[in-house]
Amino acid sequence: MNSLVLAIIGIAMMTCGYLIYSRFLGKKIFRLSEHYRTPAHTLNDGVDYVPTNKYVLWGHHFTSVAGAAPIVGPAVAVIWGWLPAFLWVTLGTVFIAGMHDLGALWASQRHRGQSIGTLSGRYIGSRGRNLFLVVIFLLLLMVVTAFAVVISSLLVSTPTAVIPTWGAILVAVLVGQAIYRLKWNLPIVSVVGVVALYALIILGDRFPITLPDSLFGLSPNAVWILLLFIYGGIASLLPVWVLLQPRDYINGLQLFVGLGILYLSVLISAPAVVAPALNAEMPANSPSMVPLLFVTIACGAISGFHGTVASGTTSKQLDKETDARFVGYFGAVGEGLLSLGAIIATTAGFRSLTQWKEIYTAFNEGGVGAFVKGGGALVNTGLGIPTSLSATILATMAVLFAATTMDTGLRLKRMVVQEIGEIMGVRLGAGVATAIALLIALGLTFSAGGDGSGGMTIWPLFGTTNQLMAALTLSIVCVILTRLRRPIWPIVIPLLFVLIMSFWAAILQVGQFYAAGKWLLLVLDVIIIVAALWVSIEAIGALRRARRDPPTVWSDDDLDAPAPAGEDTSAEPSAATRSEA
Repeated sequence: MNSLVLAIIGIAMMTCGYLIYSRFLGKKIFRLSEHYRTPAHTLNDGVDYVPTNKYVLWGHHFTSVAGAAPIVGPAVAVIWGWLPAFLWVTLGTVFIAGMHDLGALWASQRHRGQSIGTLSGRYIGSRGRNLFLVVIFLLLLMVVTAFAVVISSLLVSTPTAVIPTWGAILVAVLVGQAIYRLKWNLPIVSVVGVVALYALIILGDRFPITLPDSLFGLSPNAVWILLLFIYGGIASLLPVWVLLQPRDYINGLQLFVGLGILYLSVLISAPAVVAPALNAEMPANSPSMVPLLFVTIACGAISGFHGTVASGTTSKQLDKETDARFVGYFGAVGEGLLSLGAIIATTAGFRSLTQWKEIYTAFNEGGVGAFVKGGGALVNTGLGIPTSLSATILATMAVLFAATTMDTGLRLKRMVVQEIGEIMGVRLGAGVATAIALLIALGLTFSAGGDGSGGMTIWPLFGTTNQLMAALTLSIVCVILTRLRRPIWPIVIPLLFVLIMSFWAAILQVGQFYAAGKWLLLVLDVIIIVAALWVSIEAIGALRRARRDPPTVWSDDDLDAPAPAGEDTSAEPSAATRSEA
């Protein structure tokens, strides 16, 4: 199989998905209206609620949800062969991920930008909300701690990425000032920002920065992790337009330039895919493809983390409801293209099947390292860019996306801590909630020693937790649509598939953790399974009630969607959706 054929088929499928299927969802299912006043306008506070240009918001949403996961997942999953990974990424993006992200964004912005956790309480019940928050909190904890470890490892292994990684923060602040304070032309600012980022990449390639083996008694990995958490804490408290939003936007443009370089290299060199379509010679002790494929590749096919971002930050910045289709669905398409690029880089970026097998000697081998190595070779062959610079471009891409996901994750974690505080009758300020979120993350990260490797302790639970979260989010969207008497089959079919595969994988993991004596993972896995099962049962009950109750009618004049009959809304919105100014 030629990699160019894979690229053309994959891009064509995702393009048709956006142009055709997302249009159907927007018109017939979610019925997006140009006349509805979004929470960004009705609750504008200049901090969390800020009306935002749809291209800038797309950049924020896309880079916040992308991170390293759409690279890591496919780069690991191709060990089963390129065909299953390719089919799951392309079909998942078109029919599941895009619908999930658009649906979560639509539901949240119709409810004053409330988080998916708050919506679960509104439409499923208080017990469902409490358990939902447990799943969300653990999911965010996994993302924040694991991505800190991934970024620090890349900064140590690829010191040429240090300057562009930290220099991007300054570029983002200047871009934010140019857009919001100086009101400069957006295309000009965008071009200048991208040029500045790539200038930093070239500078970083010439002047790599390596930390000493011990700094204040800390290893290089530990130093980078501490600096990342300090940055993330500050970023989570600043108004979104100052750093978070422009950083994500400019990184989104940078990624598309990087993807353009990767796909152009494929177009020019058209390398053969050396990996097998279906791997008949799997390493010993490798898990079965079904159901593990569907939780190994999460971001890039469907990811519950996306719903948390869509309802946590993106919904508060939506300028027009009709922008949700571009921001939500096309954001998922962007991530699908990244995953497709990761598949091509890790299956066609090696000279031979033997070289590929040298990388994939066991399950969980490959990952970001295989993407950087294979993608760097493709870019070097196709465009003649030196291998070192090619690797720096791809490593910086991975680091910047992991960093944008990490800082957004910390902001969301702060909001979840505030919601949990409200349930316990304690109102926490943004600063206190951020401190609590940081202390918990730091405690886990350094629980295994001073190198910070503890951040990966609970990462094995990410795949199943993330996909269960996606299924639970879809269940809420399904209940809302049922109350509105709108078609639910585009949601129900993916919901059932993802739910079954996720539960199956989670139950298999219980046996694996027990056999390996990994008691912490075992206990957390059981907690997540019980919570998800309980929320699912509550959702079924809510769905049955929704079918019996009179239909809900939404008006474009409503500042907030009407609550189900008998629902107490006196406490809304929650701390996570109120102004933090």
